Amino acid sequence: MSNILVTGGAGFIGSHVADHLVRNGHDVVVLDDLSGGFIENVPARASFIPGSINDVGLIESLFERKRFDYVYHLAAYAAEGLSHFIKRFNYTNNLIGTVNLINAAINTNVRCFVFTSSIAVYGACEVLPMTEESPAVPEDPYGIAKLAVERELQVCKRMFDLNYVIFRPHNVYGERQNIGDRYRNVVGIFMNQILQDRPMTIFGDGSQIRAFSYIDDVAPIIAAACEAPEAYNQVFNIGADQPYSVAELSRAVAKAMDVDPRIVHLPERNEVRNAFSSHERVRRVFGGHPAAKLETGLARMASWVRQHGVRSSQPFKNIEIAKNLPEAWLDRVHESVVGA
Repeated sequence: MSNILVTGGAGFIGSHVADHLVRNGHDVVVLDDLSGGFIENVPARASFIPGSINDVGLIESLFERKRFDYVYHLAAYAAEGLSHFIKRFNYTNNLIGTVNLINAAINTNVRCFVFTSSIAVYGACEVLPMTEESPAVPEDPYGIAKLAVERELQVCKRMFDLNYVIFRPHNVYGERQNIGDRYRNVVGIFMNQILQDRPMTIFGDGSQIRAFSYIDDVAPIIAAACEAPEAYNQVFNIGADQPYSVAELSRAVAKAMDVDPRIVHLPERNEVRNAFSSHERVRRVFGGHPAAKLETGLARMASWVRQHGVRSSQPFKNIEIAKNLPEAWLDRVHESVVGA
């Protein structure tokens, strides 16, 4: 049994990873400020500490007291499109907060730092699907922050011998997703709108292409990283192989929610048009895992969403730059909007 810290463990992906770590027999501590997560998501057999990764004093005392063998860092605000307009918030939470954890991990001899990055690091890749060798040219501050952390971890391996595993998940959906977040998580936004008997809203014509990844195809692999030394100091794309357009997704979500699709198209916003990745490397290291079909994953999530009901959707309170902010994000009539 190992002592493991999971940041963001009350959130969507983090809570599922924490579940698998607990089932695998580890002693898990969840650190989460509950800004996007929910206390009920934390596994019953995990310890919960409320707090922020930006609280350096808390981080240092926690690492000294517990002496973690592994760190799983999943705490982040992953709103790619919004990150242009909340730069300070983005870099404080997604970069500086991560550095606080890395410092503590080095100073307490953590064996391996497992980090969830994003395929946002690739930007608008000319050749699809993207592989781990594809050029990393992020087009938004969120992707820039994630790439900076990846580079920092690579430097820390050389300088301090801190092992790492980096995962680049994409468009993950499933049970426990915060469907009330109006700026991210397209599947959740669609389902929340349907619960409110409102049309699904799409930026542009919906031809943007993504591969939508069911949580049970992602979380177990991330959780297994600490027990896979052959994965150490590598980067892995992780998620679904089959791409779909956002328009196709909207119809599939409507079917899962047993309603006729109603869609409102909003003006296009500045975003990567097409993004999906190859997963050959993760299969070589972690083995092949049968992936849930889109309709299967959506049906499971739809069942959970119906049980838990509508989530409130609040506008981000601290917009730092209003220039070129999509009008729909300022329009209280359209409380939830989506690109991908």
